[in-house]
Amino acid sequence: MLTRLKVHGFKNLANVDVCFGPFTCIAGVNGVGKSNLFDAITFLSALAHQPLMEAAKSVRDERNRTTDVRSLFLKVGNEHVDEMTFEAEMLVAPTGHDDLGQTAKAAITFLRYTLELRYRRDEELPSAERLEITKEDLRHVKVDDARKHLLFRHTPAWRTSVARGRRSAPFLSTEEDERDKEGKDRRITLHQDGRSGRPRPYLASSLPRTVLSSANAVESPTALLARREMQSWRRLQLEPSALRNSDSFSAPMHIGVDGSHLASTLHHLARKDAGNGEPHGDSNSVCVRVANQLSALVEDIREIRVDVDRQRELLTLEVVDRDGNLHAARALSDGTLRFLALAILEMDPEAQGLLCFEEPENGVHPERISSMLRLLKELSVDTEEAVGPDNPLRQVIVNTHSPAVVALVEDNDLLVAEPQQTEIDKKPCRVVAFSWLSDTWRHVAFPDRRTVSRGTLGAYLNPFAYAETTEEVSDGARRRKSPKRRRVKDRDDLQTLLAFLQDE
Repeated sequence: MLTRLKVHGFKNLANVDVCFGPFTCIAGVNGVGKSNLFDAITFLSALAHQPLMEAAKSVRDERNRTTDVRSLFLKVGNEHVDEMTFEAEMLVAPTGHDDLGQTAKAAITFLRYTLELRYRRDEELPSAERLEITKEDLRHVKVDDARKHLLFRHTPAWRTSVARGRRSAPFLSTEEDERDKEGKDRRITLHQDGRSGRPRPYLASSLPRTVLSSANAVESPTALLARREMQSWRRLQLEPSALRNSDSFSAPMHIGVDGSHLASTLHHLARKDAGNGEPHGDSNSVCVRVANQLSALVEDIREIRVDVDRQRELLTLEVVDRDGNLHAARALSDGTLRFLALAILEMDPEAQGLLCFEEPENGVHPERISSMLRLLKELSVDTEEAVGPDNPLRQVIVNTHSPAVVALVEDNDLLVAEPQQTEIDKKPCRVVAFSWLSDTWRHVAFPDRRTVSRGTLGAYLNPFAYAETTEEVSDGARRRKSPKRRRVKDRDDLQTLLAFLQDE
C-alpha cells in the first residue's frame, strides 16, 4: 500500500508531496497532469523489475505512444532538467516469494524507498541516451511512529496488522566520497537481512537496473517484499475487446490490467468457492455476489455464470436477464463490462496492491455513478478491520474530470489537481499542484498547505454557472463567435427543475 509519494523532476511534477488513503479520487481538468501522477507510480513499479531504459520506454504519452527518455524529465523554460527524484512510503506484505519460489519474511513492513535518476548521454555515442542511478535507499519507518505516518482514519487493530517488525540498519544505502565531485565512485550497498549477512556494494554509474529489482528471498527478503509491493502497483486500462473475449482453459486465473480473463477469473473463484468442484450457476455464492453487484448498474440482471465448452476448451462469461434471456459478454455494453470487471476483482482476495483507474465514469449512466463509486470503495481495504483473507491490503486511486464523481465522492477521499505557474532556478515552469479540502485528514495533518479554493470546487458542483453562453469557433486564421443557441439547460420548462436541484 502506497501511503505517501514525493516526486520532483518527472514530467510536470515538481515538489509534489501527496498522501494516500485506501481510496483516493483525483479530480482535474484535461491536460493538467492527473495522469502524470499515475505515470510516476507505474514507472516506479516498472523499475522494480525491469532495466532502467526498458522501464522508461514503457511510459506512454497522451496518445499511448512510447515516449523518448528526455521527455520524462521536467521542462523548465526551454530545457529539461537532468535529474528526477522519488520517495515512496509503503506498507508491504509480511511474507512473499521470490522468482524461484523461495519464501521471504520481512524484518519490518513499513518502509521508505528513495530513488534519484540522472539523464546521461554516452560520451562515445552522443545520440545514445541513458539513465544513471545517483541514489537508492530503502529504510524502515519505526512501527512506534506508524500512527504519525498513517494519517487517514483507521483502527489500532488494522494498524498493528499492517505495520509490524523491527529494524535499525538500512536495507539499501548510497555512499559517496566527498572528493568524488562527479560521482563516478558512488556506491549503492545492499545490506542483507537474510542468512548471508554481508553487505554488497555496487558501482552506481554502471548499474543497468535498480538494486531493489535484483533482491531475492535468501539475501534480502525485506527488499524483495518492497519490490513485490511496487510490482503490484498497476494501472487498469480496461479495453472493451479484452473484456469481451472468451478464455482458454489454460488462461491466467486473474484479471489482466486490460480487463482480460474475466471468464477464467470468475470460473476459478467459483470453483474455489465450491471446493474445487464444478460451480453451479446461481447456486454459487461468488456468482451470486457478482450478480448482486452488477444489478446495481443493470437492474434486470438475474444471474452470471461461466459457460464451459469442453470440446473447444473455452470459458465464456454469460449473463441471464430477468426474462431468462442469455447474453454472452460480447453482447454487453462497455459500461456494464467495466463494472463487471471491478465486481470480479473485488471478489478475488489475491488481487492485492495498488490499482490506478482512469475516469471510472466512462460508459456509466450518471444515475449509476454512485454505484460505481461504492464498488470502487469496497475494492479498497477496510481500515476498520485487521487485514486478512476477507480484507486484502488493496488500494484504489482514480482520476476524473466528472462533476458527478466529484459531487458524490467523500470529502476525505478527494484530491484536486490544478495547473500552477512557478519558477525553478529563476526560469518559468508550468507544473501541477495537488490540494485537498479543508477539515479533512490531510488538512489536519498539513494545516499550512493550500486547500482547494471555493471557485475551483464550484466549477464541479455547479458546472452550469461556469458554462460559456457563446462559443468561439476556429475559422482558419480568424476566430469568430458562433450564434448563441438554446441549450438544454436554457429551456423554460426545465428552469424550475434546475432551480429545485440546485437548492437540494
